[in-house]
Amino acid sequence: MDVAALILWILTAGGGFYLLATWIANGGARRTDTGTGSNFPAPLIFGHMLLAAVGLIVWIAYLASDSDAAGWIAFTLLAVVALLGFTMFAKWIPTYRAAQAAPGRVTARAAPSARPASTSTSVTGPAERHFPLPIVIGHGVLAATTLVLVLLTMLGVGGS
Repeated sequence: MDVAALILWILTAGGGFYLLATWIANGGARRTDTGTGSNFPAPLIFGHMLLAAVGLIVWIAYLASDSDAAGWIAFTLLAVVALLGFTMFAKWIPTYRAAQAAPGRVTARAAPSARPASTSTSVTGPAERHFPLPIVIGHGVLAATTLVLVLLTMLGVGGS
């Protein structure tokens, strides 16, 4: 179960890096009053990422040393990361809903002729508006599963 948690943690990090790259590429690190930038404070985003990375390193140290202290530290860091992630998710939901309700929005079901004539990628709104729903959902599900597996490992459930 401990190695499964490691694998899921790495997969979760991959989704997180994709979301971070999308956020940065769309101006997320810039805060402006013109509707661009982000609704997410940069310290929230980067704190989430940094704590997750540190937690992953501590989890690897736990696997290498079998130190219960390292395992519980990794779990604690992961719990804080989950709270920060849930905060971002709660802040992202209104942005996602607004993007879905935007007039002229092109959906995957729309016919090619229904696409706007302009091919400009300039979209007003926060950078997180560009997060793909499947990546957000997948990142959250993998993160929650990782948290549960780490906890179960530390409690000795299903282990050797």
